[in-house]
Parts: sequence; C-alpha cells; structure tokens
Amino acid sequence: MDPIIQQLHAKDQDQHEFHQAVEEVLESVKPVLDRNLWYRQQGVWERLIEPERVIMFRVPWVDDEGNVRVNRGFRVEMNSALGPYKGGLRFHPSVNLSIIKFLAFEQTFKNSLTTLPMGGGKGGSDFNPKGCSDFEVMRFCHSFMLELYRHIGPNTDVPAGDIGVGAREIGYLFGMYKKIKNEFTGVLTGKSLGWGGSLIRPEATGYGNVYFASEMLTTRDQTIEGKSCLVSGSGNVAQFTIEKILDLGGKVHTISDSDGYIYDEEGIDCDKLGWIKQLKNIRRGRVAEYVETYPQAVYTPIDPTLGYNPLWDHSADCAFPSATQNEINEQDAKNLVKNGVFLISEGANMPSSPEAVAVFHDANCLYGPSKAANAGGVAVSGLEMSQNTIRMSWPREEVDTRLKQIMHSIHSTCVDAASEYNYGQNYVAGANIAGFVKVVNAMLDQGVV
Repeated sequence: MDPIIQQLHAKDQDQHEFHQAVEEVLESVKPVLDRNLWYRQQGVWERLIEPERVIMFRVPWVDDEGNVRVNRGFRVEMNSALGPYKGGLRFHPSVNLSIIKFLAFEQTFKNSLTTLPMGGGKGGSDFNPKGCSDFEVMRFCHSFMLELYRHIGPNTDVPAGDIGVGAREIGYLFGMYKKIKNEFTGVLTGKSLGWGGSLIRPEATGYGNVYFASEMLTTRDQTIEGKSCLVSGSGNVAQFTIEKILDLGGKVHTISDSDGYIYDEEGIDCDKLGWIKQLKNIRRGRVAEYVETYPQAVYTPIDPTLGYNPLWDHSADCAFPSATQNEINEQDAKNLVKNGVFLISEGANMPSSPEAVAVFHDANCLYGPSKAANAGGVAVSGLEMSQNTIRMSWPREEVDTRLKQIMHSIHSTCVDAASEYNYGQNYVAGANIAGFVKVVNAMLDQGVV
C-alpha cells in the first residue's frame, strides 16, 4: 500500500485532512484487498480516492455597507456508484479543498452504510455567516447558487446543510435555484417543514448518534440510562444529542463553542437545553452567557497553548464529540480513559485523531466512528428525498422509527463486517470494510467509468 500513499501525498500536497481520512480507511480494508486480488487488478482503490468531479468557483457578494466581498466556493462530487451525489454544504472560515475532499470521501462510505441509494459528495465555502445580517447571508447564498445550480439536481447531486448551513441558508439557496431553473424539485434537503422538509431532519444526526451508542451499549448489556455524558459543540448535532440522551435517562454536563466550554455539575436538563436552543438558534449567542443564567456552572475559555481540551478531562461514562474534525487529540483521549469514559460516539465528522483512536482501542472502549455513528443525518436526508419524490410527508413517528431501524442496521453491518475479517468489536474496521465493499462492487458492476 505504500506506493499508493506516496502517490497520494505527491499529487495532493498539503491536503492533510484528506490524507488522514484515506489512510484510516486503507488500513482497515487492506485484508479485503489481499483476499480479493480482482479489486487490486481493477484499480478500485485508486479510483475511489480520485473524485469524479471537483468544482471550485468565485462567490462575489455585497455586504450591508455596499462593499463587494469575495469568497471561494467548492463542490466535490466524489462517487456516484450507488446513486446521486449526496452530502452537505459547510460555510466556515476553515473550509478548504482538503477539508471538503475528506468530507466527501467519508460521505461516500457513510451513505453506503445507510442502505439508501446515495453516492457521496460535499461542498461549501470559506464564508463565515457569524456576525452577518440575514440580508448578507441571503446575498451570499444567492451568489453561491448562481454557480452551484449548474452542477446539481434531484437525480445528479443533492446537497444538504452542515456547519454554518441551517434552514435559513437552505431556504435562500433553494429560492435562487427555483428561480433559475423554474422548477420546484427536491434538489436540497434540510428544507423547512412547510415546503418539502422532513420531520426529524434537524434532530436526525444527534438522535441517530445516541441510537448508535445505545446499540453499542447493548453488546455489554447496558443502556444510556444513568450514564454521565460529555458533549462538545452547541449546534444542532450537540443540541439533539443532548435531547435524546435526556430522553433515554442519561445526564449531560458539557456544551462548547469555538471560544470555550461550560461544565455544569448539576447537569443540563430540559429547561437548560431549551435556553441553549434559544441562545444558539435565535440570538446566535456564545455559550459563555450560560453562566449568567446558571451561575452554578463553570465556563472555561479555550487556551490553544494548553495542548489538550479540558472539556475532555472530566469524569464521565460516555463522550459525544459533536463539534468539528480532530477536536480530540491523543492527550484528550488519554484523559477520557483516565476519567472513566468507556464509550465514545462521534457526532462530528472525524473528530478524533488517529492517535486518539488508537488510545480508545487499546483501552477496549466502545468507539463509534463518525461514518457510522453520525449517519442518521444523511439517512433522514435520504428519506426526505423519497418524500419529495412521491410528494408526501411522513409523520414524525414513522420517520423516527425508520431512523432507529437504519441505525440498528448500520450497527449490525459494522459488527458483521468486522467479525468476517477477524477485527473483533472494531467498529472503525467494520464500517470501513462494509462501506468499501458495497461501493466497490457497484463500481465494478458499472465498468471502468
């Protein structure tokens, strides 16, 4: 495998996140490639890591002061062997080609695990919606869609939301697409309920993550009830992860944003969660304000010189990283294990570094990788696509039941694949192998295209 990795680094220099994602999958699927020489002869790995299409474009827009601003837009259409490209749009200053490629690569395998007919893609921009007025966000979204519309469609590529892209942004993007194309189609998911959105979609990633954690706990005859939990982030994924943990009888002590984190010894109950939702979704405030309303809690600002995140240095049973990629390093992982955490279920995309994952495996933790544990979001996006196609809206209970079934199926698929290749209870290997085999077999059926 070394020549493949060397070639990847030579061709895609400085794309560190993409390299990390590829190498993690490659390490897991090496036994599959060794057992199936036909895969090697057909160059499936080389074809998998090369996107089918990479789109980069300029996004000019005008701010409220009349100044012309310019951002960069991306869409990586990674693999369509199983269906139309499917994956979110991320608006955040950190967005670059490496991050979008890593997300699109991960999305390909994640989507295959859902059992739904979806390929993998991802997109976004280095635009930062924080601090912008609604009119500035609208003007940016309209400009972004003026280019993106050429490359998407309900049977081609169906974007969704991600960090920085919620119902507001999806609405503005859809409005411009509808105007340009003169058609009302399910080209975007994450829409508002009144015009084609699906019930449970905002909750799906967080709910699904907790459902997957519950499945892992059943292998040790345990449940979420009574477990103390650490959750990072404070956006949709974190909010609904907390909500579902509370529903199942667990206790949550932390939330965070890019400035710092809150530790509440008493626990974040339903009333406090409602306050957080209003803070983040309506006022777009910072979590530091939490201690003004709940003074028993402690706020700790981020110290980048510390070398670890103190959020992960509290006693607990379970951890749900739900903020961003590589938020848990090796020292964070050691702190989690030291403090009694034995289950880690990832709500964010690739939030644990390779060194951190090794610590979790060495400690025999239940570790749910993001491509399995947070697949609930894209699964319900797929269900939204189905509802749009048949012009129907399913009730909340039906969507939630389907979500639970999908997460149960993903867990079983990971366990079976890991067992087949003698990986034991290694969910990383199980998810990578199951996703890889399904995508590759579809590619081979379709020839060299």
